[in-house]
Amino acid sequence: MTGDEADLGAIDDIIGFHIRLAHGATYRHFTETFSELGLTQKMVSVLWLIDDHPHIAQADIGRRLQMDRATTMAIINRLEARSLLVRGASTLDRRRQTLTLTATGHEALIEARRCIDEHEQWVRSRFTKREATLLIELLRRIHE
Repeated sequence: MTGDEADLGAIDDIIGFHIRLAHGATYRHFTETFSELGLTQKMVSVLWLIDDHPHIAQADIGRRLQMDRATTMAIINRLEARSLLVRGASTLDRRRQTLTLTATGHEALIEARRCIDEHEQWVRSRFTKREATLLIELLRRIHE
């Protein structure tokens, strides 16, 4: 693009505009990196959280990942349909369902982590280590 074509005017000073562009760029790269796995960012996050916290309740996943109940249930239903996780009854509260990865789910997560490492290297290559740490801190201020 020439100088005039690249001129965004006053919108270039809008933080939200740049967050949207950055999100779009990282989402496109993530999607390309994960195309063969058939997993979305949210699906990978759910698998990872279950792996880190076996027998976690479905409601706790939604809260931790800041997803509504319907979205959380839909993702868990899709993962269960693919035999990546199993539901179980909580030993502490029978009204709650717990989630555990299957062997297939754990293998899918291992492959997803390999893809995440590749994606994360792509993102982090744009920053120094100090800048990346600062960026995470600054973004947390927005979403926490």
